[in-house]
Amino acid sequence: MSFGNIILLIIIGVGAYLVVIYNKFVSLRAGMDASWSDIDVQLKRRYDLIPALVDTVRGYKEYEGDTLERVIKARQQGLSAGTMDEKAAAANMLSGALGKMFALAEAYPDLKANTNFLKLQDELSNLEDAIQNARRYYNAIVRDYNAKIESFPDLFVAQKFNFTKRDYFELDESEAEAAKKMPKIDL
Repeated sequence: MSFGNIILLIIIGVGAYLVVIYNKFVSLRAGMDASWSDIDVQLKRRYDLIPALVDTVRGYKEYEGDTLERVIKARQQGLSAGTMDEKAAAANMLSGALGKMFALAEAYPDLKANTNFLKLQDELSNLEDAIQNARRYYNAIVRDYNAKIESFPDLFVAQKFNFTKRDYFELDESEAEAAKKMPKIDL
């Protein structure tokens, strides 16, 4: 084998390796987009459930109207959110408002016994679990993707083809606590 053939094999090998790196970035990006879509679907299902929940609670005249207004405002903010950061902020706001609403519901025995309210609460609890699972999956893919962007020699491919870091989808600490407590309320 001549020196020229060895150089050609090295160039082909490096080229093939770069193609593999590029394809892995594309695969991770597609996985992130798909997993974000899963989160988005669950958030929309959650937002669609809110009007029925608010209508059920609104039937109790003495129920705190300010709390319902916060829930409605958070829902509207979530529906109009465009970016991931806006959707995360809206999800945090809604989790906090719903947590307060369910905490206040403890003071209303008729509401706690309402089968429609109980069904909606159970459905919301299931959605919260689905959102949490989708969020964990999304964040795992983002972690792998971001690590690959910073790894040598992958970082050269990332820079060349404009693969940039992605943000995690996270709840605020205070809102996360409210969201964790919300599904555990026993009505």
